[in-house]
Amino acid sequence: MKKTVIIGATTNPSRYAFLAAKMLTSYNHEIVPVGIKEGAVSGKEILDIFQKPSVPGVDTVTLYIGPHRQPEYYDYILGLKPKRIIFNPGTENPEFESMAEAKGIETVEGCTLVMLRSGQY
Repeated sequence: MKKTVIIGATTNPSRYAFLAAKMLTSYNHEIVPVGIKEGAVSGKEILDIFQKPSVPGVDTVTLYIGPHRQPEYYDYILGLKPKRIIFNPGTENPEFESMAEAKGIETVEGCTLVMLRSGQY
């Protein structure tokens, strides 16, 4: 299935990033949670985004950090060489979307949870 890096991963069960990790796992997608929080989600340790961990073979990056926090991670996220980046509600960023598209990365303004449930993932 599609290896998905979750940017903004959290252990907080009331957050959409947490729900996405659970649902992606239930749909048999490999997840790589990356964020500022320590701990694990869906059996995977959250990697420290400040370390900008290397992740090979990324299909999708799904964003759960707002546009004002994204610029410091532009190079990191683009360097993961994903096939697509999903800009979940509240993370839309025309500047970053243009940068990604210029590198041949598909961008989607959508909700990972809805995409999974509707078979569009």
